[in-house]
Amino acid sequence: MITPIIAAATPAQAQPVTTAPMTAQDLISLPRAGAPIVSPDGQRVLYTTRTVDPESFETTTSLWLLPVNSGRAKPVTVTGLEKASSFAFGPDGDLYYLAPKAEDEPPQLWKAPLSASGLVGKARQLSTFTRDIGGFKLSPDGKKVAVWAEVARDCDDVNCTADDSATDDKIGSGRLYDASEGFVRHWDRWKKPGIFSRVFTYDVSDSGLSDPQAADGPADAEALIGDTPIQPFGGAEDIAWAQDSQSLFFTARQSDRMEPRSTNLDIYRASLNGTAPTNITADNAATDTLPTPSPDGKWLAYAAMERPNYEADRLGLRLYDMASGEIFSLAQDWDRSVGSITWSSDAKSLIVTAVDELDQPAFRVEIATGKVEQLDLIDGDEAHISNITSLPDGDLLFTQDSMQHSAEIYLSHDDGIGKRLTDIAYSQIEDFAPITTERFTFAGAGGDTVSGWITKLADSDAKMPAILYVHGGPQGSFYDSWSTRWNARTVASQGYAVVAIDFHGSTGYGQDFTDSINRDWGGKPLEDLQKGLATALKRDPQIDGSRACAMGASYGGFMMNWIEGQWPDRFNCLVQHDGLFDMRSFYYTTEESWFPRWDFGGSYEDAKVTYERWNPVNHVDKWKTPMLVITGEKDFRVPYSQALGAFTALQERDIPAKLLVFPDENHWVLNPENSLQWHETVFDWLDQWLKP
Repeated sequence: MITPIIAAATPAQAQPVTTAPMTAQDLISLPRAGAPIVSPDGQRVLYTTRTVDPESFETTTSLWLLPVNSGRAKPVTVTGLEKASSFAFGPDGDLYYLAPKAEDEPPQLWKAPLSASGLVGKARQLSTFTRDIGGFKLSPDGKKVAVWAEVARDCDDVNCTADDSATDDKIGSGRLYDASEGFVRHWDRWKKPGIFSRVFTYDVSDSGLSDPQAADGPADAEALIGDTPIQPFGGAEDIAWAQDSQSLFFTARQSDRMEPRSTNLDIYRASLNGTAPTNITADNAATDTLPTPSPDGKWLAYAAMERPNYEADRLGLRLYDMASGEIFSLAQDWDRSVGSITWSSDAKSLIVTAVDELDQPAFRVEIATGKVEQLDLIDGDEAHISNITSLPDGDLLFTQDSMQHSAEIYLSHDDGIGKRLTDIAYSQIEDFAPITTERFTFAGAGGDTVSGWITKLADSDAKMPAILYVHGGPQGSFYDSWSTRWNARTVASQGYAVVAIDFHGSTGYGQDFTDSINRDWGGKPLEDLQKGLATALKRDPQIDGSRACAMGASYGGFMMNWIEGQWPDRFNCLVQHDGLFDMRSFYYTTEESWFPRWDFGGSYEDAKVTYERWNPVNHVDKWKTPMLVITGEKDFRVPYSQALGAFTALQERDIPAKLLVFPDENHWVLNPENSLQWHETVFDWLDQWLKP
């Protein structure tokens, strides 16, 4: 049994004590924790913290080592690896990582001993990569490594130069795409024809890497052509070594003319002998993902959807028998969607996370029976549990965050309440003026029970203007978690009462509730928002409903445009970020067309009536509410032309409006300086209309 204590803040994390409300400057400069990495013996935890200087905006990443086998242990700084990334412990306890040998050179794979005091021993360079590497995954026995990078499909090694020679004789700067191929652009960048994120395996020895093998097999006529990890958001969770280190599992989607319309992710098993990988989920035309082998080598657990071309279908649990190749469903009657999968150390159960109403707790699922039990790992609301690791002695290491606090590392014994091991930003946030969050339910559209919450300053008696948060997705939720973009605590700290409603279509309430927004974007959700805001105002007389603004991004931005035409007299102002304005234009310019096809019942040509029924552009004659419009030029999900259309409609009607355009941002605002500008612009806009 491990007996942890709360570790004291390290000197690098210390900040002056303050009782002031939290500001946007505080939000961007607070340390942010990376996912913890646990040594094979479960005795050491490695994690990163990223801190932004509030004046220079320079980002500093620190590496910390926490010995968890001592009740008096504190995290220590690991020095000498400031330019390193993608850390992993080998079975021998040594540390593997990526780092460039010199400035402006590609990162290389290194191996070095790491002492309990955080001292890095003499490092050995294992690779001679000639291009940027996306990441790596070490095999359980430490004798092989999987590496992924963007490489031409006919290459059989990471260092192949075929993609470079393809442009040698090219005239002009144009990229030529064929209609038979896949994505032209995706999320925030144009695709380079013929180049894919691919995985290669190598033998590992003290002399370096050898015997490269392409996990996707030879580039013949029947070859798998596609990205792994899945782009743009996939990572190490898409790749998994079999427990015997003799084969590799990975998730991929075939790249062809159907790719922009398909959610058919498959899991492949590569034998690493030069042959093509085997598609073990070929019978399922929907998403299969999160391959997770069991510690005893008998099973591969993974998550699977049942309905093709629907990105928000329920992710259920599946078990693949390593010996027979049979696939079994697990916990079929459990109506929640899996977010992550971890095996227990004894291989008798799975520890999974799933959004459940306003939390993302952890659940234990027994392999033999399929029984599901929610774990109580936090004293109070579970909020957002993630990054679960099952230690050899059965303890659970995990991170938890909430609207109150950013992520910290916890340890649970016997599935009990977790003990906090770190103080990455906990004490700093505790020094800010406190907030309070009240959860509530009400009868929404059709009489269904709908959930919401109110967040506000806890120590203020003043009347507070209302801010209605509308989440994106639309199959999503503003559940109890920390966000560096839509942070309820930061907004509430400005003297506002933030109200959020999990309208029809939200996740965490069963698949039927999630499905209910289908072809009804402006119907039940708007009714829920109207009734939810009225309920919040009735419950809390401190909220001043005569001073109210609404704000949202993506689908939430669509709802701002929809409110303009359907609820135009309710709000003093609106904040619309990356919102859909013209559904016809959106359909023909967004990159993942499976999304509108499912939500609106087909292509624009096939379902024109539904698209136009919920099209904000058809109601601009009723627009009257002042609106701040925000967009990123690199947003290919909701192209910036949607923002320009909304802004033009506002200008033509002499409605007070402002347009904030970020040339270097995508669907999100990620750059610290841009984040600060975003917050200051939004707060100025809210103050203008709510605090005259």
